[in-house]
Amino acid sequence: MNTTNLSSTFNQSSVFAAILYSIVATAGLFYVNLGGAFLSAFVDGLGVERDVAGFIVSANKYGAAFGALIATFIVKKVQWRKVIRILFIALIAFDLISTQFTNPQTLIILRFIHGTIGGLSVGLGLSIIARTYNPDKIFGMLLVVQYSFGSLGIWIVPRLVDVFGYGAAFGTLITFTLMTLLILPFVPDVESPVETDKSSASFFKIPITMMLFFVLCALFLFQAANMGVADYAFELGKDIGLTNNEISNILTLANIISISGGILVYIIGTRFGRTIPLLLGMSVASLFTYLLHYSDNITIYFIANTFTGIAWAFTIPYLLGLCATFDLHGQMAALAGFVSKMGLASGPLVGSLFIMSNGFGYIINLATIALLAALILSVYVSKNHEIT
Repeated sequence: MNTTNLSSTFNQSSVFAAILYSIVATAGLFYVNLGGAFLSAFVDGLGVERDVAGFIVSANKYGAAFGALIATFIVKKVQWRKVIRILFIALIAFDLISTQFTNPQTLIILRFIHGTIGGLSVGLGLSIIARTYNPDKIFGMLLVVQYSFGSLGIWIVPRLVDVFGYGAAFGTLITFTLMTLLILPFVPDVESPVETDKSSASFFKIPITMMLFFVLCALFLFQAANMGVADYAFELGKDIGLTNNEISNILTLANIISISGGILVYIIGTRFGRTIPLLLGMSVASLFTYLLHYSDNITIYFIANTFTGIAWAFTIPYLLGLCATFDLHGQMAALAGFVSKMGLASGPLVGSLFIMSNGFGYIINLATIALLAALILSVYVSKNHEIT
């Protein structure tokens, strides 16, 4: 098969090419979009407590953070298509192995390794997008792709688990990775990374300023708060008397509507700067996260999940964009990707530590406080840091 010929099938600036790039950058972290469905599958399928299920999910995400950190230092040194193909095959192998084990400790180890491989592949995928003709548009498409496939996964995974057991959750990941492997030859080529800075040692030096530290803290808190609540959305639905299918339907619809947050960013960009969008997005996230306290009303449960999703999709691009303004070579954006994944992993971990002893109300309060802290830090940096 002539990969070079296939990769020239689609113009790099076409909508279809943007979708292909986005799928490649999604495959390694697809389970993040299905976190709640996976956690619920472990509770029901393995018969473990909610805190143990949370540890398994968190292990996957901490592995992703580790893989993303590795990717930061190797993206300029590897042939991306060949390496990504190997990584995808490894992802499929570890998903298949995971279906054969029910011991939580073993699964924690396996999912950490899986996450490391996935985080590495995502780091490479993001570096590919950064080298395309119009990366901003493709990053917008990335958000749409993640929420679209995530919605489909949230709808289908609980139904498959009911029929085939918890292994069906891993089967969903295998299917998505296989699909991505099949389309990989059609992904348009991008220019190889060029060393614009001859002092390669500077690549390993990360100049952390106070402002950068503040915005990275805001990013970490925002991701941890949102994921810490989102991963327990299924379990919260069970506690208010909903069936798995009913919860799946509600969260699928909420996820589909949440796509509008990313579309809105794509439309307005930085026309109004970043301060106003950050203030708006995080305020909405804080308010509707707190409203989850009243989830015994199914309408509020749906509305709160919907608006937190919209705010999430709307705010993250501005936070990442703000991080990227601290250098011209993308190193801070890569660092932000690592911090983001650490937040995604830490939220469910904190939830796991308190879910059994303190319940959902305590987790919701912690998330709301973290979101308000993120709001203060990010708005302060946005107003006082000169944005390019």
